[in-house]
Amino acid sequence: KATLAAGSMMQAHGDFDVALSKYRMVASSVPESPPLWNNVGMCFFGKKKYVAAISCLKRANYLSPFDWKILYNLGLVHLTMQQYASAFHFLSAAINFQPKMGELYMLLAVALTNLEDIENAKRSYEQAVALDKCNPLVSLNYAVLLYNQGDKQGALCQYQEMEKKVNAAKESGALVFDPEKMVEVAQKMGAALQVGESLVWSKPSKESKSKQRAAPSGKSSSTQQPLGSNQALGQAMSSAVGYGKTLQLPSGAGGSAPLAKSPSLPLEPEPDSKSSPEETSVPTGAEEQRKEKCESQEAAD
Repeated sequence: KATLAAGSMMQAHGDFDVALSKYRMVASSVPESPPLWNNVGMCFFGKKKYVAAISCLKRANYLSPFDWKILYNLGLVHLTMQQYASAFHFLSAAINFQPKMGELYMLLAVALTNLEDIENAKRSYEQAVALDKCNPLVSLNYAVLLYNQGDKQGALCQYQEMEKKVNAAKESGALVFDPEKMVEVAQKMGAALQVGESLVWSKPSKESKSKQRAAPSGKSSSTQQPLGSNQALGQAMSSAVGYGKTLQLPSGAGGSAPLAKSPSLPLEPEPDSKSSPEETSVPTGAEEQRKEKCESQEAAD
């Protein structure tokens, strides 16, 4: 238990290789531990080895089929790989076991948006907004969906709600999400709604640089250009992985799924860009898949 907890701490700080070495020690004594395989899977996710991550998470799901946290992580990895039907399957299963978590509905709405089921995506966002009063990502991405569907008034309402949540989080010192990921989309959303002057992003350094890069990309509301394709929206919402929470798995093993230090996921690509970094990072060849599965097997050995 102590070794698994130590590995979890290393994992939360982004030291995935060190964490995997700790997990190998645990696997030699407790090879059938669901928290162990969940954490190994999320280590591979952090290393952007998505096939190995899914392999390990599915093993964890086999060992503990009713653990919603494992289903959550499976849905998240499939969203990252742009496998939206599979993501919908796992997120729906997670919601059945944890119906009061707004973030699950938010991610489900992303999958539905990319599956072009807009009406159910809106219902899912409404449920997420009703359940989660603190997460600004919910309101921001709901605003993007409404704007892309032509509902500027509804988008403005959700954008203002997002600003309120960010201000409240700053005042309470609970700003645990990754603000850099939100800056670009929020700036574009503000420019599109012509409310850019009221933006709440005021931190200097890296965030100010992100603002400067994002500002020229803002769309004019008069042209009503969409803020991104379904794929870009899914990538933006997958950034909820960096929200700063760690999902503690039960059974007293001390394991957690490290959502705070997961890989940086791109948001909306520029119109002249050829492809997003995420698209090029997803393994496609059979040889790469065999290699990553071998690595996941080494974790067990």
